[in-house]
Order: sequence, then structure tokens, then C-alpha cells
Amino acid sequence: MTRTIMHIDMNAFFAAVEQQSNPALRDHPVAVVGSQQRTIILTSSYEARKYGVKTGMTLYEARQKCPQLQLVKANNRLYTYVSSQIMQIFQDYTPLMEVSSVDEAFLDVSGSLSYYGSVERIAYLIKSRIKARLGLICSVGIAPNKLLAKLASDMHKPDGLTVIQVEEIPELLENLPIGEICGIGRKTTQKLNRLGIFSCGQLGRFSVIKLRRQFGVIGEQLVLMGRGIDSRPVVSPEQEAEVKTVGHSMTLRKDISLREDIAKFLLQLAEMVGRRARRYGVSGRTVTLIVRRSDFSTFSRQQIQSLPINSSEDIYYAVLRILDGLLLTQPVRLLGVRLSNLQHRGRQLLLLQEERRREQLTVSLDQVNDRHGEFTVMSGSLLTVKGKGSHVISPAWRPEGIRNIGVQ
Repeated sequence: MTRTIMHIDMNAFFAAVEQQSNPALRDHPVAVVGSQQRTIILTSSYEARKYGVKTGMTLYEARQKCPQLQLVKANNRLYTYVSSQIMQIFQDYTPLMEVSSVDEAFLDVSGSLSYYGSVERIAYLIKSRIKARLGLICSVGIAPNKLLAKLASDMHKPDGLTVIQVEEIPELLENLPIGEICGIGRKTTQKLNRLGIFSCGQLGRFSVIKLRRQFGVIGEQLVLMGRGIDSRPVVSPEQEAEVKTVGHSMTLRKDISLREDIAKFLLQLAEMVGRRARRYGVSGRTVTLIVRRSDFSTFSRQQIQSLPINSSEDIYYAVLRILDGLLLTQPVRLLGVRLSNLQHRGRQLLLLQEERRREQLTVSLDQVNDRHGEFTVMSGSLLTVKGKGSHVISPAWRPEGIRNIGVQ
């Protein structure tokens, strides 16, 4: 049975949200950054892109290309709120929705076609509602699978609508550069080029045996990608596999060396990790501290707990013990905390009154923060660091929470 998959990509999402929130920014070149002191461009408006301002550029490079560029510090709470509103619109058209990042989602609308008449009509309704309610535009790709739907959404931006029919696939892929396919990165592209493979058509016809020798088990998958074959289903949050790790990392606004400064940011990270672990109903026995030094060298240390934990306080004290065992000879520019070796377990009866009070307080804090945004209420110790950490929202963010954010 042929599926009908949509990939919806919000165009210049962070910048567009900022322009809608502040009319003075509209029609002007805008770039969203993590902080005003040391960061890169997270995204830029289409007005800025005309000057060549791109994601990943340093501020110096961006200003060289566009001296009148207006910088806006990222507002995570605003973006997550707007993203949640968008995802609610998607769910009105199908329960099979897979959020791939803060501004992208896959929708399987195969079962909705009989009600709406055509997939183009569904796309039109979604685009119209987002535009009317939030003032934002998106590009929609429609295809028989996720791989091609993602390809289609990238073809016409901004505000595009592209449909790839089954019979069009061979001709479309024949001369398409392999780097255009999501999942084939720069290094893989270079390796394939050395084998004489430059287009998807060439990749689809290449020897599976030779690719297995070069790439191992993914060799066969690469051939299928070259042919536009993708059997992965759209996985709704309820269907997702069990979470394996819960973690978060942040690049600091400036390098720090003092233990008390490092500890403050670790407390913030522990709060975030603990809250997400509780949301997923998991506890973990392994706590990991990730540190990136000023010379960009990165290392991690872990500690195994006697019992599984998921309270922010327990995670914080565990990561502090790891910190106390380190000799840091350089300033720190990035910190990360991860909880792994997870156990999915039901609610246990707490016998001590103090334990019950502590759990109820934690549940209450989580409910407030889930409703109103990260760190609406928090430990008093965090008041001195609120807003001084990372201003970068992770691509792993989802309305239901962050599963795992690796160190980049």
C-alpha cells in the first residue's frame, strides 16, 4: 500500500517568530544568535539570506556580508510555545505525527485523504491556518515516504509546496547529487565520490557488496536511499521506542574556571535533565559529566549510583562529586550532564513523610514548568544563573520534552 507522507518545515523559524513578535524587525535583515558576545548565527531571515548570511556563520562573517544586520538573542520559551501551537494544528489532520525538530515534522496523512479529498488540500489548510494564526510560513513536501518527503520540502523555499509522485522518482533521482539526500553527510559524500558515485542514480545501481565492504552494515541502506526507498514509518510520540539516555549540554557565554561558577551551571543542567527523566518515567544509575575546555578538547567522566535516581538534586550532587575528582587545568567553555543506564519503572510507595513531601514538591514544580516554560519556578540557587547559560535551543527539542541532546 502506497503511503502519503508530508514533511513540513517552518521557514527561517526563529527569525520569523522574532519578526512577528516585533513589527520593527519585519522586512529587515535579522539574525538570531545565542548571545551577543560569543556565538554563531542560529538562523537568519530571508532578507538577511539575500546578503549571504547563513546558519553557522560567526558574527564577524555575518556583519561583513550585511553591515545593517540586526541581531536578536534567541528566546527559547517563545519558540517552544509557538512550536507547540504549530504541532497542535498538525494533529488536527492526523494522529500520525512525528516531530523531528522544533520546526519540522512528518505527517502520515494516508488515512485522512478520504475525508479531505486530496493531500494538496490538507497541505493548503495547514499552511493557511499557520499563516492566519501565527503569521508564519512553511514549506511542505509530499511523497510516498519520509526520505522523499524531506527532499521535496527542501526543493522550493520559502512557502513551497512540492509533490513527488511514485512515477516521478526514477527521473528525479537519476542526476540528483547524493549530498541532497537527508542522511548522506559531507564525509559520506566524499567517500562515495572516491568510488565514482556522484548522483543518486549511480548510488542506486552500485554494487551492494562493494558498499558493504566500504561502509559496513549501512552499505545496503545507501543503495536503497539512492533508489528513493524508505520503509520507516511515521512514529508518533506514543509509539516511540523507550528512551535510552536523557541529557543536556550548554555552551557558556564566556569561559569559566571557578568551581562555584561551574557548579551553578551544573545545577541548571541537573534541573533540566531531572525534569525530563521524570517526564519519561525513568531513573538512571549512571551520571555523566561532559566538559569541553577552552582549547575545544572534550572529555567525559561518569559515576555509577548505588540506586537509580531521577531527582534533580540527586543528579546535581552526583555530578558535583565527579567535578570534585577532576583537575581542570584550562577554563571551561561547555558543560553537559547525562543520565543513562535507565530503568523504566512504576511509581513506588514512599514510606518516609519527608520523602513524600519532597516528591510532591518536585511534582508540583514540574507541573508549573511544563505549563509555563523552563525555569518558571526553580531552586533558589538557580536565580543567580538564570539566563546566563546557553541561549541555543536544541534541534532535539520536542513538545513532549528533550530525549537526549548530545555534545556537538
